[in-house]
Amino acid sequence: MADIRYLTDEQARRDIIEAGRRLYQKGFAAANDGNISARVSENEIWATPSGVSKGFMTEDMLVKLDLEGNILEGNMRPSSEIRMHLAIYRASPVIGGVVHAHPPASTAFAAAGLPIDTALVQEAVVSLGVIPVAPFAMPGSRELAEGVAPLALEYNGALLEHHGAVAWGCDVMQALYRIESMEHCAMIALYARMLGNLRPMTQAQIDALITLRPKWGVTGGGRPRGRED
Repeated sequence: MADIRYLTDEQARRDIIEAGRRLYQKGFAAANDGNISARVSENEIWATPSGVSKGFMTEDMLVKLDLEGNILEGNMRPSSEIRMHLAIYRASPVIGGVVHAHPPASTAFAAAGLPIDTALVQEAVVSLGVIPVAPFAMPGSRELAEGVAPLALEYNGALLEHHGAVAWGCDVMQALYRIESMEHCAMIALYARMLGNLRPMTQAQIDALITLRPKWGVTGGGRPRGRED
């Protein structure tokens, strides 16, 4: 635990606002969709409020909670998906940020019940890995939280069946980048399918790329599917 560096309250709030603005501008969070949180201590997080567009939040709208869900600061209700965020943080002490959104291509994979797991892009094999599908559960439910939390031990994000996508990282911005990478991979996979030639990397190529993960500071991610050499 000694080497874990948490964001300050001020930096966490700034990063949440910035991540929300980017999600909204990219079309990853329509209307009031999506939610974001940032860890500031072993047992405390800041989170987005319920019922507010992620592109138009202000810092005074954010809510501080402990990992049991008790509100410590703020005047608004936290996101209805806060159970999922709390469960992810409780699953791993090294997770410092969580972003949930509905990026269109990734959500199409989620609606189809298909993981993003084919080795098509070099950088994604190293930094993102496999994105599995968490089973269908009602939004904000205990079942949703329980279905996603175990995935945080092995992967860097997940699709929520018929719902959207969630990613986590050492801080909010890494979680945001992983959502962006997830959507990038989903789009490339869709285009490759449209071209009629979804051609994954070979097993040897995947092996070589996975050896780069420690140098890139990546832990986990699983092994994407490839073709036989």
